[in-house]
Amino acid sequence: MSVLANLKARFSRERVKLQLDDIQALILRSRPEPYVGLHAMLHVDEAEGGRDLVRRLAPHIPSAHDWTDDMDAWTGVAISHAGLKALGVPEASLKSFPLPFQQGMAARAEQLRDFGENAPDRWEDAFRPGTCHIALTIYARDEAALEKAIEVAMTELEASHGVTLVGTHSFGADADAKNPFGFRDSISQPTVAGGGVDPRGDERAIAAGEFILGENSETGAPVAMPEPAPLGRNGSFVVLRKYQSAVGAFNDFIRANADSEADQEKLAAKMFGRWRSGAPLILAPDHDDEALGADRSRNNDFNFAEDPKGLVCPHSAHMRRLNPRDSQLTILTDVNIHRIIRRSSTFGPKWTPDVTAAGDAKGDRGIFFIFISARAYDTIEFLQQEWINRGNFIDLGTERDPIVALHEEPGTFTIPHEPARTRVNGVTTFNRLMGGEYLFMPSLTALRWIGEAGWR
Repeated sequence: MSVLANLKARFSRERVKLQLDDIQALILRSRPEPYVGLHAMLHVDEAEGGRDLVRRLAPHIPSAHDWTDDMDAWTGVAISHAGLKALGVPEASLKSFPLPFQQGMAARAEQLRDFGENAPDRWEDAFRPGTCHIALTIYARDEAALEKAIEVAMTELEASHGVTLVGTHSFGADADAKNPFGFRDSISQPTVAGGGVDPRGDERAIAAGEFILGENSETGAPVAMPEPAPLGRNGSFVVLRKYQSAVGAFNDFIRANADSEADQEKLAAKMFGRWRSGAPLILAPDHDDEALGADRSRNNDFNFAEDPKGLVCPHSAHMRRLNPRDSQLTILTDVNIHRIIRRSSTFGPKWTPDVTAAGDAKGDRGIFFIFISARAYDTIEFLQQEWINRGNFIDLGTERDPIVALHEEPGTFTIPHEPARTRVNGVTTFNRLMGGEYLFMPSLTALRWIGEAGWR
């Protein structure tokens, strides 16, 4: 069963508590499988022309009212702080946004640990500070549907003035929906309370205000919202980070540290926390289980209560780091306020085991790590500082995430065993940051408010 089919089966209109007709569909709507798409980055040269484009695009951005229904393609739009300023949004409103958003991702390199090869001065031109003002993302079921959606967006762009297209990037994956390293991606998604979908198994829905501005959060009150209400309410924040994946280097690392093909697959699964099919180690500890990996009702229905020592799924595994669930953490953290809606997209050739580090020079494989949260900037900076680029919270000192961390020097991956743990040395940076931006995803009301200069 596909992601959308699974959500549709659990959806009931009677359980909806949110203003779905004002929320962009992309916030709640998962990508199809297979999927294709396009990211387009725009720069606003002239305020009136930029607002004209926003006004033209607004009718083409679907709401979340029918977010579980079948669609051939859909478009989402998000705007940077520099973009809001370029569009003429008043200073009082600009100052009501969170400070990290006001500063932009490049200026937060220290907090994000974006150093060395991940530093902003090495980013692609489209992500240089102040360049990406408006980001359009189009998801589609197939190339024909994508072409139609692109034609609509480009027609509106050509009819407007004062806006420059500064970059585009195509993406897509087949029905397996696997990332550049050959692992099924974006499995762990929170259920948003009030969105109309029943949680799975022992999972509980996360308060809507963790994702939708103006709604109550896990603390019982809304997260601070940009002003005025027509601008902030029913919007959310977006983190976009583009990575070039060193698939060959990862393959070489696995081969160098495990002899048989079976042992190589197990080491890779230990590093990710899942097998390539998406089957979690905690439910399939000894070998991959493709039926489990494809089963949306089971592949994310688990916790770590029976694996406190990490003997099945290492504490340092990528999946367990970024969603510790009920793991006992040395540094106390409310994991529910760090939940994120993932909208990542893969680009480049499908993974094969024969790729070596020599093939990484092409730079043709990678992933757009995109997530949505009302606390997006606090969350990404927390993740980068604590859960990704440190190991103190799991009693592993300086050990970093084996998949997405920056390894300025070769690092270590710890696999718990009894009586003694195993440490695999030589972990390098398998995902190099090529650029990114902090973005605001306005409600449909806010898009119209911006397009029509509603502050006048």
